[in-house]
Amino acid sequence: MKKVILGLSTLCMVAFTSCKENAASKIKSENVAVAAERDANAGNFPVLELDKTEHDFGKIMDGTPVETVFKYTNVGNSMLVVSNIKSTCGCTVPSNYTKEVAPGETGQFTVKFNGKGNGKVTKSLTMTTNTEKGTQIVKITALVEKDPNAPQKAPVKAAAANPLSTTPVKTSTQPGHEGHNHN
Repeated sequence: MKKVILGLSTLCMVAFTSCKENAASKIKSENVAVAAERDANAGNFPVLELDKTEHDFGKIMDGTPVETVFKYTNVGNSMLVVSNIKSTCGCTVPSNYTKEVAPGETGQFTVKFNGKGNGKVTKSLTMTTNTEKGTQIVKITALVEKDPNAPQKAPVKAAAANPLSTTPVKTSTQPGHEGHNHN
């Protein structure tokens, strides 16, 4: 057993010393320059700064479409790319967004909200970007009120039994079905 261990140790020593060439002579100077530039730019993400992160439309009537504009500035040192803007529902539609914003420049997008519903409504929009965080969320809110001039829907009335009908009303006799008509 000692001979096997001694033999393996000797073999390893020979292998390590035979590969010991001058590694510095194999390095290409242009690769070092590219790596240095890459490392210097690592973490050099664009920085997105919004003029607002939430917009409140206030009180709006049900069925009233409204819109607002969100503006954003690239305060970083590399190109800002906005690849997508998505909303949480179809009633909130982002559009016309600036996809590339150079350092120091400003972009924007429009949000159209179809004011349907009743009460306080909050919707979120997610911007997908090449910033370090990768996403930015903005919100819109509104207090949607019923339009007082809107036509009122007539309440649905239950069908009444026809007193002139000759068809007898069938009533269930099964337990748990009391009061149910089966005609």
